[in-house]
Amino acid sequence: LDRDGVINRKASEGLYVTRWDEMDFLPGVLPAVAELNHAGFRVIVVTNQRCVAKGLISVADLDSMHQRMCETLAASGAKIDAVYYCPHDEEPFCGCRKPTPGMLLNAAHRHKIDLTASWMIGDSEADVQAGRNAGCKTALIANVETSNGGADLIAPSLLDAVHQIVKSRRTLSSGVPDDQDVIVQPDNVSA
Repeated sequence: LDRDGVINRKASEGLYVTRWDEMDFLPGVLPAVAELNHAGFRVIVVTNQRCVAKGLISVADLDSMHQRMCETLAASGAKIDAVYYCPHDEEPFCGCRKPTPGMLLNAAHRHKIDLTASWMIGDSEADVQAGRNAGCKTALIANVETSNGGADLIAPSLLDAVHQIVKSRRTLSSGVPDDQDVIVQPDNVSA
């Protein structure tokens, strides 16, 4: 999952979420992450955070904010397995800043994840491209009517995207339409 615009409200253009009191979870995030957990997905956050390179937040403070985000979600039954971030600015080039797949490849290696069985969910073309570059299926959180994205799935919210992903996985795994009660235990994969 991307962070800003998927898990929490994005700051205004040109601004960044740099303090815990600015971390405003979007509606449906808690049940969406919990549903991914219940469906057997590993939930890993991959986020560009150039606010570090700009000197707006320290690495220690960003790590602390991410730890608090994970603890807050976990207290509500929504577990984030790991957080990866790129602290670099757009220039010079680095291999971890989305749309490059560095963070996804590192997460896959460390957590033994099959990226071809994984989803990258984000709210920007860079997120979709990073997922494609890593070999993932992609979901774009955007206005369904106005977005043409290149994503495999477009949904208005994380919760809507998760419902569609879990439903399609259930149908593919069982061969039975989702309107029937079927319990499946998918392999652990990244979302």
